[in-house]
Amino acid sequence: MFKKILIANRGEIACRVIRACREMKIATVAVYSDVDADALHVRMADEAYNIGPAPSSESYLRGEKIIDIANTSRAEAIHPGYGFLSENAAFVRDVHVAGLTFIGPPPEAMEAMGGKMSARRIAIEAGVPVVPGTTERLSGFDEAKETAVKFGYPIMLKASAGGGGKGMRLVMDESELRSALETAQGEARASFGDDAVYIEKAVQRPRHIEIQVFSDTHGNHVHLGERECSIQRRHQKVIEEAPSPINSADLRAEMGECAVKVARAVNYVGAGTVEFLVSDVDRSFYFLEMNTRLQVEHPVTELVTGIDLVREQIRVVAGQPLSFTQQDVSLTGHAIECRIYAEDPEQNFMPSPGRISRLRIPQGPGIRDDGGVFEGADVSIYYDPMISKFAVYGRDRREAIDRMRRALMEYRIEGIKTTLPFFREVMEDEVFIEGRLDTGFISGFNERRKPNVADPIAHDIAIIAAALQYSKRQGLVDAAAASTSVPNSKWAAAGREAALNNKL
Repeated sequence: MFKKILIANRGEIACRVIRACREMKIATVAVYSDVDADALHVRMADEAYNIGPAPSSESYLRGEKIIDIANTSRAEAIHPGYGFLSENAAFVRDVHVAGLTFIGPPPEAMEAMGGKMSARRIAIEAGVPVVPGTTERLSGFDEAKETAVKFGYPIMLKASAGGGGKGMRLVMDESELRSALETAQGEARASFGDDAVYIEKAVQRPRHIEIQVFSDTHGNHVHLGERECSIQRRHQKVIEEAPSPINSADLRAEMGECAVKVARAVNYVGAGTVEFLVSDVDRSFYFLEMNTRLQVEHPVTELVTGIDLVREQIRVVAGQPLSFTQQDVSLTGHAIECRIYAEDPEQNFMPSPGRISRLRIPQGPGIRDDGGVFEGADVSIYYDPMISKFAVYGRDRREAIDRMRRALMEYRIEGIKTTLPFFREVMEDEVFIEGRLDTGFISGFNERRKPNVADPIAHDIAIIAAALQYSKRQGLVDAAAASTSVPNSKWAAAGREAALNNKL
């Protein structure tokens, strides 16, 4: 087993890896940019080295500098976390040339699954269903137009390289095609240095469901069930849960078998995720892509399986076989994760950087907070604004929802805007509670939460509630006084009486 590991990342994932290493009695090395000098992962690690200025291109993406620090600190392996260099095959090769171990898959597997078009071809050859679409890059608008007609609108334009929703556009009809194609190509070029785009048929009312796979160097490939990841903004997940509300044991086994076929086809090693679109109409499913790294949402899988995925990552690249077989894997209970971002949900989830003036993390049974900040920490403009992966566990989905709702009421972050208010509302939403999810959930949710201003009762009650909440936060006036600013209608009068009697 390794004696020392360098974590080539920052924030909550660096902290997560450090905690696993500490349990395994492995020393840790952190790297940090100038603005991260006082970050939590720097405080937690046994050693820490400055890697450059704030922009990631001058710090966390400097592979040669990271390798130099690994050698200087006498680290034996590098854990990439996710993002940054985690799926950079050239970096993996440089790590191997330097005589170090990369805690992840071999570069050949990474390259095979890194391009969405090549991944589709591999899935097809492995007998895994894929969304109808092209397997080669589009040559231009004329080919895109012809292909779209062939598959029928609506279609999805997708960048072959990268992920995170970059270079992805939904096209409803031909009038949108040219503009969408140019935008997708430009975004792909800017984000990944590759403007290759292909077409897929858009699946109606799709759920985004992924299967966690794990492989070792001894030829063992297993899956650890599914995660429901349909609630997304800008094609990026914000709430995940395991298992999915829709998955039966038969569907789980079928999707898991397909995911293992993909992993076996590329001689995979380590933790990986095979993503599928699942029709909410007929439960048909289609391969989307494979992420050749640990996922942000891995805690929900850990909670329902009892398997530490980071510890297992370290073990298998050290040459040890998986500590479990497929028969050992069972999903018990239900877990939900909310990604706590420094974003303003009322402003289309725009980033909200700044200093955290107050932080109170919930406690109690079934609570897990994989955080990367502390009270007084700064959320930088330079990196992803995730503050925490906050997860809860319950004996079933209903208990998990109740627990998450209670915990979110206790969670306090002040000084910046966060996604906490959004999550509190979602946990009260009947559509969510009933498990009727698809990738368009947020747009539908926003429509449901709009006040019906045409209804005078709803209008007045909304004003009363806002006034009471404002007065409570500001500490300026008591609830009864706040209610006197409400319009003088019989409903407002009833609201004021309720407020005076502490009923509202």
